[in-house]
Amino acid sequence: NSADALGRILAQPITAPFQLPSFPRSTVDGFAVRAKDTYGASESLPAYLKLVGEVRMGTASDIVLGKGECAIMHTGGMLPQGADAVVMVEYTQQPLPHETEIWRAVGAGENVLQAGEDVAEGELVIAAGTRVRSAEIGGIMALGLTEVTVARRPRVGILSSGDEVIPPGQPLQHGQVYDINSYTLRALIEQAGGIPHAYGIIPDNASAFAEYAQRALAENDLVVFTAGSSVSVRDLTATTIDALGKPGVLVHGVNVRPGKPTILAMCDGKPVIGLPGNPVSALVIAGLFVTPVIGKLLGRSEGRLQATVSATLTTNLNSQSGREDWVSVRLIKGEKGVVSAEPVFGKSGLIFTLTRADGLLRIHPDANGIAAGSQVIVHLL
Repeated sequence: NSADALGRILAQPITAPFQLPSFPRSTVDGFAVRAKDTYGASESLPAYLKLVGEVRMGTASDIVLGKGECAIMHTGGMLPQGADAVVMVEYTQQPLPHETEIWRAVGAGENVLQAGEDVAEGELVIAAGTRVRSAEIGGIMALGLTEVTVARRPRVGILSSGDEVIPPGQPLQHGQVYDINSYTLRALIEQAGGIPHAYGIIPDNASAFAEYAQRALAENDLVVFTAGSSVSVRDLTATTIDALGKPGVLVHGVNVRPGKPTILAMCDGKPVIGLPGNPVSALVIAGLFVTPVIGKLLGRSEGRLQATVSATLTTNLNSQSGREDWVSVRLIKGEKGVVSAEPVFGKSGLIFTLTRADGLLRIHPDANGIAAGSQVIVHLL
């Protein structure tokens, strides 16, 4: 149902079955006229036209305007035959019941939407791969299309592990932490257009890892691991993923901070991604890798840009040359509308560094940092 397509990705292009508007229509309330009958009209020397009727809304008018004639028009009404412009009601008055005084001249086509001015019959209006927003729903309904074909939402399995991790809602013991990543990833996956399928918290042992991983690969289009922070668990994740299918692990470690211990794999035709266990690292890396993969699975077009804001950096930021850094920042609107980007410093295990941030800025691998006062591009969260 087209009305329920908000946020979905179109699987087939939409072409206009007819032109829009399908008839010439007025954009204002006023009087339909022949433009040349108003030439030279002014408040000191108005033009006087004979009022021959009113154009009713929702029907084709049988009025045919002749020389020196006009008709009452309403916004959205169909222009009568013979008319080629509309004078706004604010520039008129009626001294007599069947006479209209015009104080302002109009040009041909003024205050009129011509037939086909928006789209022509057969024109491609929305390409396949487009994410449907409220504007697209409006356009689809304007064409009378009550159903559209959308891409099937990919299922994404979430495997979270860590002997120290427990579900929220249970009493915390010393040494334990609540599961954050399963829930942040679930939200990110839904936002990206996928269907998250969380498998709970997996014990840190090889047999449990293998069992859940094989099940998740069979049941989903994409599998995402978010492992504990220990080196042994990261190694177990890589070994498990590599055994899932061919070709297995393609990348183990990316030169990005936060998020260096990332795993990228293809297992029997399905993408598998291993994320760091730290909550901030997991969410940043998921935005860089999981979201684009979901977009590819949906067939989403890459033509529409991510929302960004240009801002002035308030503090010097250091970086290691050769490494890509992503820094959380808070946006502050100052005097005269100037926007500043203030870094929100915190370690990758502190989730509230992201909740306090409005976006992320990227430090290019070739840079050693960014100086305070520089203009930066902030990718909005």
